[in-house]
Amino acid sequence: MSQIAGRGTRHVFVRDMVLPASIGIYPHEHAAKQRVRVNVDLGVAEDIAQAGIDQLSRVVSYEKIADRVRAIVGAGHIRLVETLAERIADACLTDDRVRLVRIRVEKLDVFPDAASAGVEIERAR
Repeated sequence: MSQIAGRGTRHVFVRDMVLPASIGIYPHEHAAKQRVRVNVDLGVAEDIAQAGIDQLSRVVSYEKIADRVRAIVGAGHIRLVETLAERIADACLTDDRVRLVRIRVEKLDVFPDAASAGVEIERAR
């Protein structure tokens, strides 16, 4: 059996986290927090031979990912949504099993005639 045949990809995700964030370049954005929505999608390498093993230690925990996102958003003022997305991506890539990261950060209250404005990035190992 080739090495590739025993490998697969699992997608671990956290969707539609809405958090208060100190974010933006304008003075009024420094004065008050605003809502951001964060989506995280991770492509995680997995060993298919262990697919049926029911142990937390063999998977990337979406709870830990959500906790990291909360900590990064709450750590202080960030000027750009791009910077926030990069920090979240970097935190996710600290786990060697994570091969691909897609992060979307949206400011929800920017324009009265749009649901959101933001950025989506993708990073691969």
